[in-house]
Amino acid sequence: MSGMPVDDGRCFACGPESEIGLRMRFERSGDGVVAHLRLRPEFQGWKGIAHGGIAIALLDEAMAHAAGAAGHRGVTASLDARFRKPVPLDAPLVVFGRVTAQRRNVLSLEGRVSDGAGQTLVEGTARFVSRGPLEAVEDRRNPNTNASER
Repeated sequence: MSGMPVDDGRCFACGPESEIGLRMRFERSGDGVVAHLRLRPEFQGWKGIAHGGIAIALLDEAMAHAAGAAGHRGVTASLDARFRKPVPLDAPLVVFGRVTAQRRNVLSLEGRVSDGAGQTLVEGTARFVSRGPLEAVEDRRNPNTNASER
């Protein structure tokens, strides 16, 4: 697909080859996608709390993967977030994203980061510009599935 970046496995958020990244792994869940993770101390802002930019990266990645699970390949056009509570380091987190609407090539999405007890820490919405259908190529993020199965 012309003009689209190539997934080489080094994505900061989900790339298994990214030595400094989050290494998020998503799976389908209900009408969206979900990832379970713990943030390492390297992602600290204030003591014991994740940097706000990392929280945004979690949301952005969840919503992008939700778009991919719905068969779209593209980029985030805008993202709005609301911080409800601090995102702790080294604690169980659940990150969820889903597509809420589509108009032509623009998808509306929502996402949230929750703690292990299900309490929402950060929530957001985004607009995603689809550049076309997701190509059925080997998914470097999960070698047991291909991109069309996400």
